[in-house]
Amino acid sequence: MSIETSGYSAADLEPDLADRMRKALRLSGIGVQEMADYLEVARGTVGTWINGRITPSAQTVRLWALRTGVPYEWLRDGKNPRQDDPDGGSRDVRPKGFEPPTF
Repeated sequence: MSIETSGYSAADLEPDLADRMRKALRLSGIGVQEMADYLEVARGTVGTWINGRITPSAQTVRLWALRTGVPYEWLRDGKNPRQDDPDGGSRDVRPKGFEPPTF
């Protein structure tokens, strides 16, 4: 049994800015009204952003990232800021010869 997917491209199925904004709210535990108050906009304005009807300004996206604690780069375009790191963000920054204590 297969599921018909005609009419949709891979790009259509990728999370967009509105999806990431909703996820950031959910992860941070911040409600729509709380975010509206923080940004000094109407609750309905936040609703238009998280439903994808209107794209917020870059400044709003930056403030959203700051308030929710998610990386701005991820919120803006879905890219993990650590993907540019060849070690995937797992670079060992301990001094050479460092051994963690054993308990």
